[in-house]
Amino acid sequence: MTVHATADDAVSATEMPRRRLRSALGWGAIVLLVLVVAAVSIGVSATSPAAGGTLDPEGRDDTGALAVAEILRDRGVEVTVSRSRIDARAAIDDDTTLVMTNPFTLTDDGLADLIRPASRIVVLSTGTHLLDQLDIGENASGSTTSAAADCPVPEFAEVGTIRPDRMFSPADGVTACFGDADAGAVLVDDRDDRRRVVVEATKLFSNAYLAENGNAALALALLGQTERVVWYVPSFDDSDIEGQAPQDALGSLTPAWVTPAILLLLAAGIAAAIWRGQRFGPLVAETLPVTVRASETMHGRARLTARAADAPHAASALRDGARRRLARRLGLAVHAAVDEVADAASDRLRIPRGTLQSLLDGPPPADDRELIELARRLDELEDAVDSETTRSARSTRPSTAQKPREPRDR
Repeated sequence: MTVHATADDAVSATEMPRRRLRSALGWGAIVLLVLVVAAVSIGVSATSPAAGGTLDPEGRDDTGALAVAEILRDRGVEVTVSRSRIDARAAIDDDTTLVMTNPFTLTDDGLADLIRPASRIVVLSTGTHLLDQLDIGENASGSTTSAAADCPVPEFAEVGTIRPDRMFSPADGVTACFGDADAGAVLVDDRDDRRRVVVEATKLFSNAYLAENGNAALALALLGQTERVVWYVPSFDDSDIEGQAPQDALGSLTPAWVTPAILLLLAAGIAAAIWRGQRFGPLVAETLPVTVRASETMHGRARLTARAADAPHAASALRDGARRRLARRLGLAVHAAVDEVADAASDRLRIPRGTLQSLLDGPPPADDRELIELARRLDELEDAVDSETTRSARSTRPSTAQKPREPRDR
């Protein structure tokens, strides 16, 4: 084979370094994007629980409670958000409601010191330890789809119904509301000349569910009874627990071997991408006329059918081919129906109509023996039609009369 150099080859040779440069820049951009995504993912996954937690009065997401705070402000209630227990304690006076979620970052002494000056306390989420510390009740099994107040607390008269996610069993002297006397979604403790309320409001007072049922009315009934609300948001930065606070790093949240394993897998992925990307090189456009003979396709399909031992499929192909050839020999359309071909063949062979329908469109063969028998009968039918067609053509050909010989001159 002779290879001729052309101007296109010279152009391709000059463009090759440019293509390699573009390929390198492309892979560099991909690697940079992967590193940025990995860094962002690590940063997000390592974020401390204190950064905008559930029922944060300044949180705008679905789990935040900004909507509750804004509704209280619209009703004339002054809402003070405090992330320091010292500032929150200093802001409490006689006409103040102290609101907080489960203060898991405080010790028992720190919590007692925080709630000591408050005459009205609302806890929006609790744990077993907090229930024991407040001596207000304990967890109760079961839940209800819809519950009304059904208790003598006057603030709940206009609330309507709610769908609580957690029930509590009240302690002696504690009132259970939105349930029954044995278990309720809200516990109200008026002992010791001050009110303490416990409710699991993680979903009830969140931005996503506040507009459902009587959730907003319940929030106003609990938090809108005083002129001021001090909303304390617990955080690890404000913890009084001795010891080092959790750091915003992946290494502090996972075993020591996780970070090296992630970096190793990332490096292996980048190396594999570069290796596989440079293996084949750039695409080369080449015009190659390709000719595939029909016989090669036929033999290929035949070998696939034989390998699969699919006698019904092979029989269908044989019958379809025989029908097309018979239609052409009988002067019918190529796509003529089986009944038309069978009737025309019966007329040509002078046999009763309907005799050939089962042969051309009958049940498929069950095994190779029946397939061979079907192929033999189809071949005999085609030969018979060919013979009859040839004989009819010869009989209809006009005969030629012989001319009388002229006498020769002697």
